[in-house]
Amino acid sequence: MTIDAQGCGAPEQTIALPAGIDLATQAVIQGVVTGTGTAYARLLDHSGEFTGEVVVSDEGVFRFFAAPGDWTVRIIAGGGVTRDVHVSARLGEVSSLAVAV
Repeated sequence: MTIDAQGCGAPEQTIALPAGIDLATQAVIQGVVTGTGTAYARLLDHSGEFTGEVVVSDEGVFRFFAAPGDWTVRIIAGGGVTRDVHVSARLGEVSSLAVAV
């Protein structure tokens, strides 16, 4: 876990799942973004409502722990670039995405 200047802690965003994650009880959506510097990954529910957002790591990795169902991951990058990717999350699975911007 890293702690930023404001004292907020979050697991590092790497492609490997953090230790202790029990996939039997989780639905995971993760991916790698290429072709950009700083970017954000936003999770939208089936109706398009905002659910969460993370900063994409320096390696382009993002991850969400979501309820099973249909989701949209919106990548927001510099220069006003956005990419929407639709994904279905299933309990016990990692839904992996590759997004080029």
